[in-house]
Amino acid sequence: MATTTAKKPKAPKKKATAPAPAPALTNASLIKRRDAAVARGVASAAPVYAARAENSELWDVEGNRFIDFAGGIAVLNTGHRHPKVIEAAKAQEDLYTHTSFQVVPYEPYVALAEKLNALAPGDFPKKSLLVTTGAEAVENAVKIARAHTGRPGVIAFTAGYHGRTLLTLGLTGKVSPYKKDVGPFPADIFRVPFPSTRDQITVDDSLRALEMLFLTDAQPDRVAAIILEPVLGEGGYHPVPAELFQALRAVCDKHGILLISDEVQAGFGRTGTWFAIEHSGVVPDLITVAKSMAGGYPLAGVIGRADVMDALDPGGLGGTYGGNPVACAAALAAIEALESENLLARSTALGEVFRARLSDMGARVAPYRMWDIRGLGAMLAVEFVTDFETTTPDAAFTKAVISHALKRGLILLSCGMHGNAVRIMVPLTASDAIIDEGLSIFEAALADAIADENNA
Repeated sequence: MATTTAKKPKAPKKKATAPAPAPALTNASLIKRRDAAVARGVASAAPVYAARAENSELWDVEGNRFIDFAGGIAVLNTGHRHPKVIEAAKAQEDLYTHTSFQVVPYEPYVALAEKLNALAPGDFPKKSLLVTTGAEAVENAVKIARAHTGRPGVIAFTAGYHGRTLLTLGLTGKVSPYKKDVGPFPADIFRVPFPSTRDQITVDDSLRALEMLFLTDAQPDRVAAIILEPVLGEGGYHPVPAELFQALRAVCDKHGILLISDEVQAGFGRTGTWFAIEHSGVVPDLITVAKSMAGGYPLAGVIGRADVMDALDPGGLGGTYGGNPVACAAALAAIEALESENLLARSTALGEVFRARLSDMGARVAPYRMWDIRGLGAMLAVEFVTDFETTTPDAAFTKAVISHALKRGLILLSCGMHGNAVRIMVPLTASDAIIDEGLSIFEAALADAIADENNA
């Protein structure tokens, strides 16, 4: 007898459900995630998280707009996402992004080296090395100097900043926060006091200290190089007096020592010239570069006399990522923008505007608190003190000005041995209207900080 099997009823189809939307990003949520995931030693000046940026403006993840007077620590002389830089980088990305120049070389590296050699001061043959960071550039400059001279010693200056690797920290003349708890540092590094009005150190004092150093600790024929930033960066935006650079050039020539100009922060138009040492008329043997060279892409280098740069055998210089092709393409475009848009002259003009406006607001809003306005071109700093009589550095007041500025939509950074100076690193491409708006916010923040003190 045949039997039949009853068919099971089909299960009803489940309705498709849309995935739950990702929670909206907020500054507070990102701060919490950062605290759990990022090493504590990596500090951030502003408690806001970037979502997008254009030229001299930035918007955070909550849609708040900011005027950027920090420029990624002087990296964005050509502004955020300069069209020429972005176009060049994208075009290079369509071809190749990495081969390692030491394995399969490429034309953008060579083209950029040619351009750097042409831009650097000095009527002699030059060659360049490309690396990735400013500290790496300084490390290689010292290595090249030692190989060329056969000497170990390096002389740096107080308040100078040269990087966070162990060798460059040895050269850096500021303990907190950079050198704190991470010594010992390499040997054969010596230090000379930098001229300082505050500390009543003159150029003659610095030169006498150098001569004393030669007598007591640094035998001159064992010194490979003297390294100095033409405008101190972290040290407070103090320009090197031209007479000091001229005297150092003479000392180096007398003793066969190489002069290294660390232009990582001051180079590529920041001071109104391609390299800040040009203001002194002195030609260095080696120049270290990074930051604004590539319009926001990680790239650094050493430019120098060809005979000095060729001191090491093949394989003695390099790095897996050194001279990345995308960064090289971006750098060539950034340099072209600096040239075609007359941004060196723009830097000089902006410097005059900033000096006049800052001086005026200091006199009106915060009398006897702006002790100094200094720098070269658009590389300027304002130093704050408790009063003009004692000229005591006022880091707390400086911090308050920066905090109030951020609340009002302006990004600022401090600098200086005592943390009591505000430095200006606005993109040179910023419009006059943006500059005016930013300075107006700065003035309002200054008034806010004064009001805090009066109400305390």
